[in-house]
Amino acid sequence: MVAVAGCGSADGGRATDAGRAPSGGPTGGAAARPSGGPSDEATSAAPTADSPSHGPATPGHPSAGPGRTRAPAPVPSGTAATAGTAAGAAGPSRPAGRWQPRPGTSWQWQLGGRIDLDVDAQVYDIDGFENDAATVAALHARGRKVICYINVGAWEDYRPDADAFPASVRGNGNGWEGERTLDIRRTDVLLPIMAKRFDMCRAKGFDAVEPDLVENHHEKSGFPLTAAQQLAYNRAIAALAHQRGLAVGLKNDLDQIPQLVGVFDFAVNEQCAEYDECDRLVPFVSAGKAVFNAEYNVPPERFCADSRRLGISAMAKRLELGAWRQPC
Repeated sequence: MVAVAGCGSADGGRATDAGRAPSGGPTGGAAARPSGGPSDEATSAAPTADSPSHGPATPGHPSAGPGRTRAPAPVPSGTAATAGTAAGAAGPSRPAGRWQPRPGTSWQWQLGGRIDLDVDAQVYDIDGFENDAATVAALHARGRKVICYINVGAWEDYRPDADAFPASVRGNGNGWEGERTLDIRRTDVLLPIMAKRFDMCRAKGFDAVEPDLVENHHEKSGFPLTAAQQLAYNRAIAALAHQRGLAVGLKNDLDQIPQLVGVFDFAVNEQCAEYDECDRLVPFVSAGKAVFNAEYNVPPERFCADSRRLGISAMAKRLELGAWRQPC
């Protein structure tokens, strides 16, 4: 995003369905120090895209699916965990102590390069495998809340727990090297694995989880997945986070917002302004829950005014999702 009057200055970077290097390897080096945008959020307890239903694609690589962030090569970690159960349609009331980001909360989304700790944003969304407890603690010391990016919809051959996924749940490739769409019907297999990943997030001190790729029913997965099966899986994923005291965000999945707004604590979106879909995220704002949006191809002068009007925390990011950002 380019700077425009009233939209703040550039200060960070981004990688989502396009954000991460398609090969799964590290993206770039340390990101440049951003200048930061205004901090005006309220918290409680403290290339071009090819279709509106898919995240952006890096040059030469197809889009991997709706709003899917990409991360660099992982750092091994492991913590014990147990499987969770699905949450109800309305979701439990928020327990005291679980973070609830409010509309207007400023955010930074960095999945590539060494984390720039000095971005002027109240919330950081970073890769759960790539970053250690010391990084999370350093952000907390600066008064930031920290979201743990975890892919829950695709098998990634470069993750330290890749061997935990049997071949039977790995479907078609999703356009990213080393990745295959998961059979989200197999909750008996997937939920224990995701529980361990969320335990890792909790052990490192993260405040929340961003589960990526929660729209496999729209993909050519190789499995006959339905919207109802996706809905059940997404509810189960939210339950895993809540059982660990973590807030959880709904990544894109606009069609299921009416059923899931009561289950998830915030929303993470890509390109709603570019595809004229931001109004569909208003139910989260109306519920007092933050909506975090990133735009890759649209200049701030085309989306900042509407984003502020709707209560959406929007910024411009580059596809590699490094430190650069330009918030409204």
